[in-house]
Amino acid sequence: MPGPRTGTPDASTTEISLREYGPPVSVPLTATAGRALAASGILASATPDPGRDGHWLLRAGSRVGAVRTRGGPVVRIMPKVPVSRLFFLLGFSLDPARAWREGREGTVDVGVYEDVVPALAHAVERQIDAALSKGVLQGYRMVEESALVVRGRLREAEQIRRHFGRTPPVEIAYDAYTADTAENRILRAATELMLRLPGVPAPVRRRLGHQRVRLADAGPLVRGQELPRWQPSRLNSRYQPALRLAEAVLRGTSPEHRAPGADPLTVDGFLLDMNRLFEDFVTVALREGLREHGLTARLQDLHHLDTAGLVRMRPDLVVRTGDGRTPLAVVDAKYKIEKADGLLNADLYQALTYATVLGLREAHLVYAAGRRPERFHEVRGTAGPDGRGMRLYQHALDLSRDPAHLLSDLQGIAGRLAAGAAPPS
Repeated sequence: MPGPRTGTPDASTTEISLREYGPPVSVPLTATAGRALAASGILASATPDPGRDGHWLLRAGSRVGAVRTRGGPVVRIMPKVPVSRLFFLLGFSLDPARAWREGREGTVDVGVYEDVVPALAHAVERQIDAALSKGVLQGYRMVEESALVVRGRLREAEQIRRHFGRTPPVEIAYDAYTADTAENRILRAATELMLRLPGVPAPVRRRLGHQRVRLADAGPLVRGQELPRWQPSRLNSRYQPALRLAEAVLRGTSPEHRAPGADPLTVDGFLLDMNRLFEDFVTVALREGLREHGLTARLQDLHHLDTAGLVRMRPDLVVRTGDGRTPLAVVDAKYKIEKADGLLNADLYQALTYATVLGLREAHLVYAAGRRPERFHEVRGTAGPDGRGMRLYQHALDLSRDPAHLLSDLQGIAGRLAAGAAPPS
């Protein structure tokens, strides 16, 4: 049933609070703002409220965070799990080695904040401050420009084309030792994004402003373009935690959306897809756990359902032998609750397809919650020489458990995969 009304009738000043996969909330919105939100993909659903004129029923899906829309409302979506747990999952996916080593929630420092955006802004600022603690990293970058003096290499072709042999100015190219590097550009862009987010606490905003000044010599990024590439090295090792978090933040920004017959809905904010986050957490953790058993794993491994290679499929994780050649088991992560009877037929059909195409004796589904830690279904008509048929396993993780127990549960699933993944004779 609809939740409580929030906001005011003026859509430009309305602030809407929703909960991930929560009940729909009836809010006052203009028709333009409502249609734009419906077309944006931000929410699971947005429809006119049949019982209240000028109101829309809004329901959040798997995305959490906050966005500010021009000419529309600020939308905040709270996660089902505690914010500290959410950022543990994110931190693990970004830096699994550190998370395995520490086994605690502090891999991403969220301070005392219990809302996604304040916690995120705090975490980004703290990581950037740590990265810049020994000064702003500088590096060499190729510069091509017109100058009054010769520096570096003369660009003869450009000199003739642009200036017809006249000097000065001269067309030159040289390596500049500068703070305008890919690493600093990414950190500056993340800082500026945090400063634009709705709901950043004033103390965090002031610290972010200070980091923005420290990164002033880095060039701005063009919105909508791909992030600049950087290579991990000894020189930028102190930057790497901040860079991983900054890239995750920048990739979580929302593009512009256009509703049919309406103006574009321009969105500034951060939305984290819990479906993707859970999938990343489970598959990265299992990949790390399988290494202890001498096995390898490929994430989003590409295969084809048909012999013509027209129907593609990408299981979340395929367990392989140590040399990576032979598939042994397949895993798919599902950010949903296993039903009381344990049956989610579409998921089982999908797992069966994966196992059949890969020629495997078992497939595994990992859910975000469930009534049993593990159960399996043996498929009819698939008995091998040993009399055992293909098995489809269902595992359930309890995300309310502390990080140490979560990692232990995943290590147990990795051990189960290793034990059952016997190479074909």
